[in-house]
This record gives sequence, C-alpha cells and structure tokens, in this order.
Amino acid sequence: MSVEDPLPRHDLQFVHREAAELWPKLKGARLLVTGGTGFFGRWLLESLFFADKLEDLGVRVTALSRDPDAFLKKVPHFAIERLRWVKGSVTALSPDLFSREPFDAVVHLATEADMEATRVDPSAAVRVIADGTRRTLAVAAQSGAKRFLFTSSGAVYGRQPKDVEYLSEDYPTLADPSDAGAIYAIPGFAKRQAEILCMEAAHRGGLSAVIARCFSFAGPAMPLDAKFAFGNFIRDGIAGGPVVVTGDGTPMRSYLYAADLAVWLWTLLLKGVPGRAYNVGSEHSVTLQELAKTVSHELGASGVRVMGRPVTGGALDRYVPSTRRARHEFGLEENFNLPEIIRRTAPWYRPHVKH
Repeated sequence: MSVEDPLPRHDLQFVHREAAELWPKLKGARLLVTGGTGFFGRWLLESLFFADKLEDLGVRVTALSRDPDAFLKKVPHFAIERLRWVKGSVTALSPDLFSREPFDAVVHLATEADMEATRVDPSAAVRVIADGTRRTLAVAAQSGAKRFLFTSSGAVYGRQPKDVEYLSEDYPTLADPSDAGAIYAIPGFAKRQAEILCMEAAHRGGLSAVIARCFSFAGPAMPLDAKFAFGNFIRDGIAGGPVVVTGDGTPMRSYLYAADLAVWLWTLLLKGVPGRAYNVGSEHSVTLQELAKTVSHELGASGVRVMGRPVTGGALDRYVPSTRRARHEFGLEENFNLPEIIRRTAPWYRPHVKH
C-alpha cells in the first residue's frame, strides 16, 4: 500500500478562502463525521484542519470508519491530535457509543458504495443507507447537535428523462428499486428513505438537518480503478493512453471539482435551510467520449479507444443537476472548467501511476 500525499495546498487554500465566512462558526466546535475515509470525508476533514491551523479554531472531530487503521497507513498525515477515529459501521451505531460526548454538528457521509454487494443483497444497501441514517440522527439528537448534513445522491430521481436537461430538486421522478437496468436504483431508493428521516427530524425541531443531493465529482483522492469514469480516464491518460471507454461513450455526466465540493458542503452544513434538499454538482455536461478526448488532449495521451457500440434507439443516459437553488440561496459557484479540473487533478496522481 503506497502512502498518499496530502491534498494539493493550492486547493486547500482555495477552500479556506472561499469558505472564509464559515470558519468562525466552527470555532471550538465538536463534530461527528461518518464515512470519514471516503472521497468526501477526505476533502472535508483535510480542508477543516487546514483552516484550523490557520484560524486556530480549536475544532475537535470524531470520525467513524470501518477500517481507520488501514486508512491511516495510507494517509498518515491524518493522525491529527484533535481527530479521533472510531472503528465501526453506521449499521451498529447507537447513542450509547457516544453517551458522554457532545457534538455541535454531524456530517453523515457513510453509504454503501459496493454496487456488486448491493446487487447480491439489496437489503444490505438499505440497512447501511436508510437504517444507518436513522441511527446517526439518533446519535445527533442525543448528543445535542444543532446542525446535521446528510449527503444524499442524484440517484434519488431515478432515470433522467431524455427531455429534461437538468434535474431540479422539485422534479417529481423517483428511483424505482425494481428497475433492474439502473444500477443505482436501489441506493437511490434507500437514499430517498433516508432523506425523509432527515426531513422529519428537521420538522420536529431542534436538529437542523440539511440534505445534499450529490452528483458527479472529480479531483485528487478519488479512486483510479473503480466505478468512476473520470478516475479511470485520468489513470489511462497519465500512463500515456489510450484512454479506454468501456461502453459506447454516449452517457452524459457533469463534474464539479472537489475543492468546490468542499466549499458547497461546508456551506450547506452551516447555512442550509433545515429539511431542505440541495443539488450539488456541475451543470456543464459532456458525454463520456468527450470527457475521454479532453483527458487525452490535456495529458498528451495517445488518443481514445471506445469499446462499445451505440445502441440504436436506446434511452439517453443523462445525469446532470440543476444547481439553481444552491447558487441563488448562497451564491455558490463552479470555479473550474473541465480542462482545469484535469490539469489540477493529474499531478497529484502521477507518482502512483506507472507510465
């Protein structure tokens, strides 16, 4: 297992600057973070402790993870004095585990990311996502937390209709767990159940639970050999190419850079309206073939290889949000275009990819 570098300093400086008005709200705060070792958790924790060092915030974080020891071997710079790791799963979380530990805010990132496990045992995804959220909300209420952020997913909308360019928060479609052709249907269904629990908690009062419906993202620390096309393309591009598209290249996605993601999530945690859902992502869509070509061009790779053939008359696979609500309520922005995202991401990975 190779040791990974800290996130790029210029990106952490960007988050610190863009979220400047938020850091005083975290002065002396105690936070609970579930799923702290994932892509989102990595960016939130690292940007928080970067700000803590500059602002002397005195924050203390308890992070729940299934395997914190393995994570700390990979990223030893996360062995921070005011960051306490607790080994465990949200499926076994209970208020008793933190009975003497007050929290000011809870960031609930934990989810079921293994699509094969979900396919084999759909109920497992429901236990992790829906029941895990119920348990995390109970801990938040018992600890006296005032703010709660749940990272949901754009998968709650189900398949994006071909005549809908952007999915808005009030769009009426729902994920259909019986849709065998949609790999994210079951997690999307479970995420919607979890959202309802958050809304109920917010309406009861006392806990300001906010929902972030997250779409597609890119940046350092995302996997290069998993389900994420952007990461796989970056790996191929750094290695010299060709950049391989396993499908037909027609699905449409949009990518928000991770530094922007961190700013958006910190903003929603501290300023989001309780019980309200906000899309988080980019409105600038590209096909996966266009993405592959851009990666190849920016990294000087040897071109693109598309393995699949378009299916005549097939449904358009589009996954692009409207972010009007977050932009209008909080002035949040996309600060990096696709070529910039690629150029900022690739250098962080180069030491870990064979050329």
